[in-house]
Amino acid sequence: MQSGKVNQKGKEKIMKEFTFTVQDPMGIHARPAGLLVKEAKKFESAVTIAKGDKSTDMKKLLALMGLGIKQGETVTVTVEGADEDAAAEAVEKFLKENF
Repeated sequence: MQSGKVNQKGKEKIMKEFTFTVQDPMGIHARPAGLLVKEAKKFESAVTIAKGDKSTDMKKLLALMGLGIKQGETVTVTVEGADEDAAAEAVEKFLKENF
């Protein structure tokens, strides 16, 4: 998991970011995707998932499903906010256990 990026003013902007490659033969599909959204909603931090040049709020099920993430594809998850450490850890754990 990486932490921090430099913003335009040269100050470090704290955030957590990690990549994950989907192993589930069905990709990120309906029922577990709904549980992933519930996991992300437990936290105050903004949780964003990106595939290629598309990204969305992980707290929005239809937007998450709209990314069409399939087995073997790698996504980048970015977490930013007051409880980002706990949120990033929980989301990464959930992804590893379910996808």
